[in-house]
Amino acid sequence: MSEKKFSVDLQTIIEEFHLETIYLPEDPSKLIVDETDINRPGLQLMGFYEYFNNERIQIVGKMEFAYLATIDEQSRYDRLDMLFSQHIPALIISRELPYFPEMVEIAQKYEVPLLRTKDSTSSFMAALIAFLNLHLAPRITRHGVLIEVHGEGMLILGESGVGKSETAVELIKRGHRLVADDAVEIRRVSNISLVGSSPENIRHFLEIRGIGIVNARRLFGMGAVKVTEKIDMIVELEPWDSEKVYDRMGVDNEYTSILGVKVPCATIPVKPGRNLAVILEVAAMNNRQKKMGYNAAQELLDNLGLDMDKKETIKKWDIY
Repeated sequence: MSEKKFSVDLQTIIEEFHLETIYLPEDPSKLIVDETDINRPGLQLMGFYEYFNNERIQIVGKMEFAYLATIDEQSRYDRLDMLFSQHIPALIISRELPYFPEMVEIAQKYEVPLLRTKDSTSSFMAALIAFLNLHLAPRITRHGVLIEVHGEGMLILGESGVGKSETAVELIKRGHRLVADDAVEIRRVSNISLVGSSPENIRHFLEIRGIGIVNARRLFGMGAVKVTEKIDMIVELEPWDSEKVYDRMGVDNEYTSILGVKVPCATIPVKPGRNLAVILEVAAMNNRQKKMGYNAAQELLDNLGLDMDKKETIKKWDIY
């Protein structure tokens, strides 16, 4: 089954980067961009169109402008006409470079948006690619809580009523920051990174049984919330099962695969008397240490002269 494609409208891009509009064929909110890559059409302006992807936004910088300025007017018209005839989503001129009059004429002919930015070509391209990667990223929504604990993005999962939101409140009171409660929208922004956020209509709201809905931002202040956060680890809360053998050493590495990205995970049993907030703080700091190359369980085994091979367990969420 093919991966679902997401899109962003041109109006959002214009507002985000404060682009000057030289020509727009229609309302930019109706013009859709669904390709994360962008292109500098240097080869295309010389007539080479093999492997050209006309769904990408085209960026004209100082180099392309200098080349167009060196050729005669008719050749320049023909080269630009060929580029715009590919029905590209938009052409953006960087560095506030002047545009050739024929650019507007050809843009109107093929109804291609013509925009301009004051930023340098490289910095604008980097920012636009990051923006498109975020907004067009593959995504899923999971039931859980996302909170930043000691700089680590922690996704807390578990069945309804296990205490996710209550634990989140205690963590917020201890100085950590809430990102999302109940519904966590997860986006794959690169091959190794996941970013979580909350749907805008329920952002920063918490549901606590017996109390009801509370607004964490208004209750605890702006310092208690974040809009997005990278997901560094997953914690699954489950009711304590006296017959289940829980990991007491932490030598084995467990991962959960979300959208093809492996994320470290841990299962925390819940029972009266356990301070979950403190446990999750320790889990976050321990995960940070492991990323920096230190494993306390392995050091203890080495001190005891024991040799225990690390195993890796991968759980997978198949979203397609």
